[in-house]
Amino acid sequence: MPRRRLSVSTILTPPLVFTGLLVSLWTYKCLIMVIFQNKIIYMPSVPPFSRSERIEDYANQCGGITWKEERIMAADGVEIALAVASVPGINEEMRKEASHVAIAYFQGNGGALPPRIPSLSMVLKALQREASPSKRYTLVALSDRGSWTSRGRPSERGIRLDAAAAVSYTMRKLREPNEQPSRLVLWGQSIGAGVATSAAAALPTSVQEKDGGSPVSGLLLETPFVSVRAMLMAIYPQKWLPYRYLGPFLRNHWDSRVALRTIANPRTRWPKTLILQAANDELVPSSQGLELEETSQELGLDVKRIVVSNALHNEVTVKSQGRRAIVDFLNGFS
Repeated sequence: MPRRRLSVSTILTPPLVFTGLLVSLWTYKCLIMVIFQNKIIYMPSVPPFSRSERIEDYANQCGGITWKEERIMAADGVEIALAVASVPGINEEMRKEASHVAIAYFQGNGGALPPRIPSLSMVLKALQREASPSKRYTLVALSDRGSWTSRGRPSERGIRLDAAAAVSYTMRKLREPNEQPSRLVLWGQSIGAGVATSAAAALPTSVQEKDGGSPVSGLLLETPFVSVRAMLMAIYPQKWLPYRYLGPFLRNHWDSRVALRTIANPRTRWPKTLILQAANDELVPSSQGLELEETSQELGLDVKRIVVSNALHNEVTVKSQGRRAIVDFLNGFS
C-alpha cells in the first residue's frame, strides 16, 4: 500500500491558523484598549452602585468630622461634586488671627468619594488634635466628572478642567474675610497624584491670573506613578506583548515628570513635596516613586519620599506611619 505524503500546506495550516487567531485576538484587545481607554483607566462606575453612595452613610465613621457636599461648575459647564470639611471650628473672633491651610484632594480612579471620607477624616482628626488655636484646616475633595454625583464623562482634558475649578474653589476658601495669609496644598492619590501635579503646573496661568491667589505651597503625592505610559509598560513588562506599545495611541497621559519640570519654573515659588509610597503596593512599582523623587531632586525641588511599611496601594492613610507623615507635612505650613 503506497504511503501518503503530507503536503507543505497540510503541515503549515495548523500553526498558521493558530498564529492568525492569536494576532486577531491581540489586535481586537488592542483596539478595545485604545477605543475604551477612558472607561478602562477611570472606571467611573466601579464598584456597582458607587454613584448612589451618600456622605451620610459614612458619617458615623468620621470621628465627629462634618462633611458637606458642594456643587461647582467646570469651565466647560459640567457640574461636579465636592466633599468639604474644616477643622477646628473657629469662632469669628479667633478667625481674624487664624492662619488657614486649605487642601485640595484628588482621588484615585474607581469608586466614589464617600467611602474615602473616613480615612480623610482620620487625618483631619489628627490635625484637629494637634492644631494650635490660631490654625485652621479645610479639605476640599474633588469627585471627577463621571464619578459619584458629578456629571459628564471622564477624560484627561475634562478632569483637568475639574481640577482647575476645584483649586479655584479652594483658593476662594483661603481668602475668606478677615483671615491671615494662608497656604494651599494639593494632595493626590494614585492617578490623582498626576492630577495634582498637573493642576499645580497649570496654576500660574489658569487660576492664579484669574483669581489673584498665591501659588501652591505643598504637593502631597500618595502612591503616585510617573505617567499612564509608564504604568502601561509596568503592567505589561513582556516585550513580546503588543499592549506595552500602545503609548502613541494614548489620549490620557498624566505625566508627572512633565508637570514637575513646569512647576520648577524659576519665576515661581517651588512647593514642598512629599511622596508617599506603599511598601507592598500591588499596583504601582516602587521604582516609579523613586523616579519622581530623582526628577524632583534634579530640578532642585524640596522633596521627601517615605515608604509606608506593610501598606497596600490604598492603605497609606490607614496605616499610622502614613497618617503621621501626612499630618506632619500639613502641620509644617503656617
